[in-house]
Amino acid sequence: MEKGIVVELIRGSTNWTKVVEDIVKLEKKTFPKHESLAQTFDAELRKRNAGVLYVEADGETVGYAMYSWPSSLSASITKLAVKENCRRQGHGEALLRAAIDKCRSRKVQRVSLHVDPTRTSAVTLYKKLGFQVDCLVKSYYSTDRDAYRMYLDFDDSI
Repeated sequence: MEKGIVVELIRGSTNWTKVVEDIVKLEKKTFPKHESLAQTFDAELRKRNAGVLYVEADGETVGYAMYSWPSSLSASITKLAVKENCRRQGHGEALLRAAIDKCRSRKVQRVSLHVDPTRTSAVTLYKKLGFQVDCLVKSYYSTDRDAYRMYLDFDDSI
């Protein structure tokens, strides 16, 4: 597979429908139903303070990242997913770096995210790019699934 390129999803672009369909399929496969945005994806994309990046390789959408900036002080990376057979090829890191850059361009001071502590490869990636664990949020995903809240401050980031 060719090295993918990170592209910003722009509403109304010629490939909008195909990319959104690909992302929704990936969303459904990656996240449990109660965590998936598949049903509300279009509404999420309509928000003015949010963005979506995706990786395209060999004409196929292999991963995506969603981010938002709810205030002028902070931003959040709300989703990051890569197709299972395309992992460990640098796509997740490329998406995360691009999402961080997009958030940084908003002049926010901090980017935060939540991650299941059992997703060790994701936690390792976030730490590699400078994120720190803020705290463990009990029952974040469900009664039996917690999350790390992690953050990256731009004054001491990558």
